[in-house]
Amino acid sequence: MIKAAIAGGTGYTGGELFRILLRHPDVEIVAATTTSSEGTPVSDVHRDLIGETDLRFGKDLGDPDVIFLCLGHGLSREFMDTHEIKSSCRIIDLGNDFRLDGDYQGRNFIYGLCESDKENIRKAHDIANPGCFATAIQLALLPLASHKLIHDEVHVTAITGSTGAGKKLSETSHFSYRDNNISIYKLFTHQHLAEIRKNTGRYSGKEPVVNFVPMRGDFTRGIFASVYTRAVPGMSEADYVAIFEDWYRDSPFVFHSGKGVSLKEVVNTNKGLVHAELHDGYIHISSVIDNLVKGASGQAVQNMNLMFGLDETAGLRLKPSAF
Repeated sequence: MIKAAIAGGTGYTGGELFRILLRHPDVEIVAATTTSSEGTPVSDVHRDLIGETDLRFGKDLGDPDVIFLCLGHGLSREFMDTHEIKSSCRIIDLGNDFRLDGDYQGRNFIYGLCESDKENIRKAHDIANPGCFATAIQLALLPLASHKLIHDEVHVTAITGSTGAGKKLSETSHFSYRDNNISIYKLFTHQHLAEIRKNTGRYSGKEPVVNFVPMRGDFTRGIFASVYTRAVPGMSEADYVAIFEDWYRDSPFVFHSGKGVSLKEVVNTNKGLVHAELHDGYIHISSVIDNLVKGASGQAVQNMNLMFGLDETAGLRLKPSAF
């Protein structure tokens, strides 16, 4: 059994990680640390886990094989500076500390988008888990980038559920603001843009210009990304569809759909769906994921499975919710 520890397990991604790992056939959670709920039963924080675990939050990491860092953005380096972590212990960081610069304390964090760099992930010791928007948008762009088909600016409008803002309350995460409301935030400046450009540029030969309009949705889970760019003259819709289907042919979780997609088809799963259409000289791709699963904790577990030589889908055959 793989011994796993979760640092910062009181938030939304930490809760999802508990739910997945408690049912993983090859994992035992040996520790969960927090700065705010020491001594508190995990099931007191994540009430849906009553009867599922007797684990309590504490300070001691134990002697895990892998640590999942579910901390606020910018806090993973601080955690590593203040905790003794054996060099043999692997780290999967769900924050943004190592997505652009993976070298820290003699460790090399590999960017862990499973559909992008699977072989390097299998050989990795430490992983920088991608951002949720970055995952959804790159699932739409990487098949094009790999065939050098991004020749113009990319335009993205993507909407996320309220859990994407984290558990800490703010004016724009209150029910009274979010309900029956949609708003734009971090227009053209979202922090995930840098990793999107960097990783996509590895395939296309140069970093694309990505114009990104992020939106807050009046729902709790999921990301719907609408992505388009100018099509290459002479390319038919069937040509584009064939590229997407081939790129995801061996993926256990990401699929090209022949019909339009919606959030209902991916929420509560580690699945990603994309749908490509050609319109008046533009190629448009819809991309949908669950921001907490494929966009965070599910992808982290998928990375762990690859790193430890397990079945990639272990613990991740999650029941979708159709209604």
